[in-house]
Amino acid sequence: MSKHKHKHQHKKHEEERKESKEEIKEEAEKEKAEASNENSPESSEKDEEIKELKEKIKELEDKYLRTVADFDNFKKRMEREKAEAIAYASENFARDLLPVIDSLELAINSLEEIDGEEEIVNKMKEGINLTIEQFKKAFEKHGIKVIDIEEGFNPHFHEAVMQVDSDEHEKGEIVQVFQKGYMIKDRVLRPTMVSIAK
Repeated sequence: MSKHKHKHQHKKHEEERKESKEEIKEEAEKEKAEASNENSPESSEKDEEIKELKEKIKELEDKYLRTVADFDNFKKRMEREKAEAIAYASENFARDLLPVIDSLELAINSLEEIDGEEEIVNKMKEGINLTIEQFKKAFEKHGIKVIDIEEGFNPHFHEAVMQVDSDEHEKGEIVQVFQKGYMIKDRVLRPTMVSIAK
């Protein structure tokens, strides 16, 4: 190899090394600049914005979940109120019919005291009893029933209109029923009017 060629190759290697050093230096400066940018006020502001947006998203998610839960509760309440309205729709009408059944039962009791044509009286009693039974069936169909007195006086279902002396009853026991009480499902339509022992 000639001296001139060898010198030329050596120079070429030197130039390549120089270029390589410059590339490494440029890469290092680039990385340094990027690192500097990351710590710049602009980068810090972006981080703060991202943090605020994440918090806002979480807040909106919480509000959405609360709204869904509130709507679900509202829907359930409306369904319950609707069911109750349907169940007790006949309450006022039934209450208006109670005096009619009272009158029929009074008529039966009055017929017991009549002297005269037994056949006519029996026919009248039979007709009134049939009407009362029809009332009771119609009442039962709508969840209306007579309040029981067998278990004794209960202020939730019975109304004591007077206190009387009685040797046959304990104090507070029901002595006499003046007017039957009625329930519609689990509500008192009208309390039973009674007298109780002193």
